Order: sequence, then structure tokens, then C-alpha cells
Amino acid sequence: MTTPLFRDDAYLTRTAAVVTGVTDRGGILLDQTVFYPTGGGQPGDRGTLTLGDGTVIEIATAVKGEAPDEVVHVPAEGSRLPEVGAEVTAEIDWDTRHRLMRMHSCLHLLSAVLPYPVTGGQVSDGKGRLDFDLPEATLDKEEITAELNRIIGENHAVSSDWISEAELDAQPELVKTMSVQPPRGAGKIRLIKVANVDLQPCGGTHVRNTSEIGAVRVRKIEKKGRQNRRVSLEFAE
Repeated sequence: MTTPLFRDDAYLTRTAAVVTGVTDRGGILLDQTVFYPTGGGQPGDRGTLTLGDGTVIEIATAVKGEAPDEVVHVPAEGSRLPEVGAEVTAEIDWDTRHRLMRMHSCLHLLSAVLPYPVTGGQVSDGKGRLDFDLPEATLDKEEITAELNRIIGENHAVSSDWISEAELDAQPELVKTMSVQPPRGAGKIRLIKVANVDLQPCGGTHVRNTSEIGAVRVRKIEKKGRQNRRVSLEFAE
């Protein structure tokens, strides 16, 4: 098990950690980490692990392990692997992480602007998309762009909370995604709240306020099947 420090503080960029194992495929396990593992449509973090002797191990990405809350740090090809018990400093590529946080939070806003069931989504560096279960309808790029930027500019606080699995079962409307359900088994579910705008289960990393997202625009709207509409966003800068 890895203590996921990013879950309580998405702005924590580095931490001291101890190597607890190395997988058969060369993945590095730590007792705690700031690296978010790929999941929920959000890519895993990249960054570095620095050993006590100054050796730097480049981490190409992070993925989920076999055990609950286990994070596997995937080193770049050819990297030296640390010994179990070694002390390291784990540090993420903050600029990339923050752009992912901004876009992930913006996709939550998009799901509020377009209140239809979500069939899929992806967060990328500088862009993102959501797919909606939506029958024939006209979606206007300019109108959606204007509404998103209006909400972003209202400076809504973004926060997290926890509810029990039973509480979520009593409020099934909180789950907007049709294809992906919140992870269960731990007895509690993490909620992301955009004040006065949106509330839904999510394990990803988010900004503290919508103002951090910055200006965005709808890049394109595509028809993906009889009822599937894909809305793609990008940062305006």
C-alpha cells in the first residue's frame, strides 16, 4: 500500500519516501507518493526520484498496482533501480500536473453545462474531452465556450469530501459516467465539489478554484455513433 499524498493535497510537488519494493517489470514502489497513477481518464504523473547519493531516476509515468492504493512508479528505460529500503525524494513535473488539474476540473464544469450521461472522457496536457449519450441535438461551440468561461470567471471554490458507499447508493444521480463507476471496496467514496455548480465522485487531482483554469474554448464537436457526441476542449492561450 502506498499513502497517496496527492489525494489530500494536489499541490504537494515533492516528498521524502522509502522504497518498499520493485516489481517484476521494474516498477518502483514507495511507502508514500505525490505521483498520481493513471486512472479516471487522467494520465499518470511523470517526474523524478532522487537517491541519497544524488542519483536521479527519471519516472516516465505512474500506474496503479495490484493492491488497493498501490502506486507503481515506472522508470524511464535504462534507469538504475533503487534498493529496497533506500530513501528517495519523489518529485513530480509540476507544470504538466497543473495543466492536467486545470483541464480535469474544466471537464467537470463541462458535465454541468451539458447535463447528459457521460459515456467516456480523457484528460490530456492542454486539452480534454467528454463523450455524451445524446440523441440528435445541435450543440453550439460558441455557446458552450461562453458558458464555460463564464463559470470559470465566477471563481467557484473546488473542494473534496467523502461519503460512504451506502450514501452514494442512495444518491445514484451523483454518478455521471455510464462506463466507469467509482472504485469500491474501501467503504468510502471521494466527491469533488465545485461550489454551486457540480458534485460528483472523482479520484483525480483538481485546482482549488475555477479561476485557476484560465480561458478555454471548444475545439470541436463530433458525432461518434448514433447517440454519442464528443466535445473536445483546449486552453485558449
